Amino acid sequence: MKERFFNGKSTGRNDEKILSLYACGMSQRDISEQIKNLYDVEISPELVSKISEKIMPDVTAWQNRPLEAVYPFVFMDAIHYKVKENHQYITKAAYVVLGINLDGQKDILGIWIGENESSKFWLNVLNELKTRRIKDVFLLCVDGLTGFRQAIEAAFPNAQIQRCIIHQIRSSTRFVSYKHIKELMVDLKKVYQAISEEEAMNNLILFKDKWGKIYPSCVKSWEENWDILSTFFAYPP
Repeated sequence: MKERFFNGKSTGRNDEKILSLYACGMSQRDISEQIKNLYDVEISPELVSKISEKIMPDVTAWQNRPLEAVYPFVFMDAIHYKVKENHQYITKAAYVVLGINLDGQKDILGIWIGENESSKFWLNVLNELKTRRIKDVFLLCVDGLTGFRQAIEAAFPNAQIQRCIIHQIRSSTRFVSYKHIKELMVDLKKVYQAISEEEAMNNLILFKDKWGKIYPSCVKSWEENWDILSTFFAYPP
């Protein structure tokens, strides 16, 4: 092992070990320390950086690969995480797009890194997907980010939109008192777990009658966004 890293050189086998640690999210310095602890071999963070950069052409090729012309379903969301940059920790957003093709197969269409999640950045992502040969998307599932709907309509005007129910629940109930949340959720489930949109609307009216005066913002959120919260009722199981 020591000979393989002698004078800053590496072998393909050891490159794979370092890349596997890098893929797990370890920093270059952490990888150096891990190699030291496991094999009693010292390698510099610079060597780790040099090895990890070898995969960048493959990453770039994957990120820019041509996509299929049609995706019936596309899911879009961002993951937020802390990274160390210029000796301080900042928040970054990883924009992830998952598509389901006409054969029912799932595929990560791309991952983009941004400062914070924004509808403007998502519009750039959508336009990039179009340049990679996507012609049509039937339905996009997204969260309630302000401006997201307008970004989708600008890029794919014929696509239907389904707001993620989990995101909607979290957003609309964040100010509900702990003493009410269990009872309120029982009533709310009757809305989004209804077997038809007609039943869901009737249950939403009952939900409003019971909780509207106590939590008006919760009820208002469901009413104002109902057109994109109820899309899935058009596709019964």
